[in-house]
Amino acid sequence: MKKKHLIKFNSVKLNLNKILIGLLIIAVFLIGILVNKIALLSQNSKQTQTVTQAQEKAKTEAQNLVRIENKVINKKGYNLKISWNNLGKQLITDGVIDEKKLAQSILGKDNLTNDDTKYLDGSNQTLTLNTQNSHFWLNVLWGLGLANKNKLLDSGDMQTSGNPADFASTGGYTLGQGDPMSYYSKYSYINLSPSQQAMVEEVAKNIYRPCCGNSAAFPDCNHGMAMLGLIELMVSQNFSKGDIYKAALAVNTYWFPQTYLSIAYHFEKLGKDYSKIPAQEILSNAYSSSQGNAKVQQETIGITWPNQGSGGSCGA
Repeated sequence: MKKKHLIKFNSVKLNLNKILIGLLIIAVFLIGILVNKIALLSQNSKQTQTVTQAQEKAKTEAQNLVRIENKVINKKGYNLKISWNNLGKQLITDGVIDEKKLAQSILGKDNLTNDDTKYLDGSNQTLTLNTQNSHFWLNVLWGLGLANKNKLLDSGDMQTSGNPADFASTGGYTLGQGDPMSYYSKYSYINLSPSQQAMVEEVAKNIYRPCCGNSAAFPDCNHGMAMLGLIELMVSQNFSKGDIYKAALAVNTYWFPQTYLSIAYHFEKLGKDYSKIPAQEILSNAYSSSQGNAKVQQETIGITWPNQGSGGSCGA
C-alpha cells in the first residue's frame, strides 16, 4: 500500500516538475518578447528623437538664413541720396541710351514703367535703388560710365590691356543708337577737379565685383563700367569715401545678391556681425572679386536661400 502511494506521489511530483519547466520556458519566451519589445520601443524613441532634432536643426538653420537675408538685402530699397539732375535726358538726347532698347533689355517690351521714366525726363530726382529697379540702374549707369570722359578710360587698363572695343563693357553695349565706341569717353557729363579725379581712381581700385577679377578702375564689363559711373557721380557731389563704399556695396548687393549673402554667411560663421564689417573690406579683392569670392562660396555649397534667385550676368 505504501509502495502504491509512493509511486503515485512520485508521478504527481514528476508532472509538477514538467508543468514548472513548461511554465519556466513560457516565462523565458515571454521575457524575450518583452525585452525585444522594450528594445524596439527604445530604438523608435531614439529615431523619433533624432528626427525631431534634425527638424529643429533645419528649422533653426532656415531661420538663420532668413535673418542673414534681412540683414544683407534691404527690401525697402536704398536711397543713395545722389542728385540725378538731367543726366538721364542727356544720355537719351546724345543717343547713348535708346529708351526703347533700354525698355526691351529690362522688361521685354517697348515702354518703361513710370517709376523708371522719371529718371529720363530731365527732372532732378534722387537716386533710389531697390530689387525692382536694380537692372534699370545697372544699364543706365553702364551708359553713363561708358560715355563720360575719364582718364581711366583714356589711358588706364582699358587701353593697356587690349583693344578697348573688345571688352564686354564696350562691345557688349547694345543700348545706344549707334556703335558703342562712338560714345566711349566722349561726353563731359561729370566734370572733376584733379583731386576729385584722384579720388575716383583710388576708390575705383578698391571696389571689385564677383563676375570678374578686376576692380572698377578696369571696367571691362557692364557692372564695372556702371560702378565707375556711380563713383564719378558721387565724387563730383562731394560724398565721402566711406559713403561711396557703402553705396557701392548696396549697389553690388542688388546686382549680386547670392554673392553677398555668402559673404555674410562667412562672417556670421566666424561670429562676426556682417552689418558691422566695413564696406571697403567686403568690396575688396579678398571677398568681392571672382577669385576671392570663389573661396567664400565653398562654405555655402548646398545652401538654398529662401527668398533669392540667381545673380546678374555681364550683358544688357
